[in-house]
Amino acid sequence: MIRFVHVSDIHFGMENYGKIDHKTGIHTRLLDFYDALNFCIDTAISQDVDFFLFAGDAYKTAHPSPTQQRLLFDCFLRLFKANIPIVIVVGNHDNPLSYGKAHALDLFGQLPIHGFHVIARPSSLRIITKRGPIQIVGIPWPSRTTIALHASHVYTTAADVASYMSQAVTTIIEEYAEALNQEEPAVLVAHLTVSSGIFSGSEKRAIYGADPLFMPSHLTIPPFDYVALGHLHRHQNLNPEGTPLVYAGSIERIDFGERKEDKGFCLVTIEDKNNTHYEFIKTPTRPLIQIDTHLETTHSQTEQIIEAIKKHTLEDAILKIVYHLEPGMKDRVDLALIQQACAPAHYMVGIFPIRPPEQRERRLALKVTMHLTELLTAYFQTKPEWKHKQAKLIERALELEAELANLE
Repeated sequence: MIRFVHVSDIHFGMENYGKIDHKTGIHTRLLDFYDALNFCIDTAISQDVDFFLFAGDAYKTAHPSPTQQRLLFDCFLRLFKANIPIVIVVGNHDNPLSYGKAHALDLFGQLPIHGFHVIARPSSLRIITKRGPIQIVGIPWPSRTTIALHASHVYTTAADVASYMSQAVTTIIEEYAEALNQEEPAVLVAHLTVSSGIFSGSEKRAIYGADPLFMPSHLTIPPFDYVALGHLHRHQNLNPEGTPLVYAGSIERIDFGERKEDKGFCLVTIEDKNNTHYEFIKTPTRPLIQIDTHLETTHSQTEQIIEAIKKHTLEDAILKIVYHLEPGMKDRVDLALIQQACAPAHYMVGIFPIRPPEQRERRLALKVTMHLTELLTAYFQTKPEWKHKQAKLIERALELEAELANLE
């Protein structure tokens, strides 16, 4: 039996919706992600796992601050002290995408100590754990620096390059799989976009199609007993009836688009060949609460919003308030009272009014050569409330025109 923890998308450096902690001097959102990762490591140590598998995106950018690097070192060194090997795959946020530059996780591979395995290029390794050997094929985020492109692709479109890279990586995975010992447990860990994966939150703003896409059938091939994925922030198993094809998801909520999603990691057990199961364990996350209120004219707008606020537990939460106004309704919300009611919240993102779009009247196509009857008929087409009096009004206007002509 082999047991390990599968974690991905740590994203140290996501410091939106927070403030500086007065005790540590560190941004509270960075501490949220730090606490979530330590919870993963606590579980790994208490469960005495054979190794710790990280599927990429340790930082928000490829240029993390010294503070972010120190906190990640603190976490991973806890695993080293517990004699738990760490396998790290480089994600797209860790990759500088420039030839010759070091990636954000490069230092872990340079440490002169045993137990850190950093995969920056497609490769295979075999680790002897306390419960037996495990074969691991690692596929980092495919980029031009990790996948050799032929000169003929220099002037092709981004979609053509993505298609070529998908085919190239698929071939690489197949070749590594064939070279493995078919009788020993094996894991594929990759930072990729699977075609059937579901995006969430900030990921939806990405241009779908720019990433190399992979079919589930290209990844769940023998002899892999488990496919550990990183990149998509929503936890999901894309092959529930066969070899687990699992995105662990991010360990903390990135933005309000993920406020309703559970965050966590996977505790995986390979009982024997072709017999793998896993448990999704939720991490402690900071609540992201969005209060949507549709205001009515029956009573005070401010009181309606405050009543909606009282239905939620605000302590330690990140809060956003959105209130909707009816057409023609004036905004009489007392922002000072709303802010006072939100004082228990950890951080207030904002109070946002939503007004219905104003209907603009269609501009008439009128000409000076048009007869008065045509002009008035065109005008009354934009005034349906006068439709029942249209004929009489036009008739009266023509009479006035005739009287005016007689006076001249």
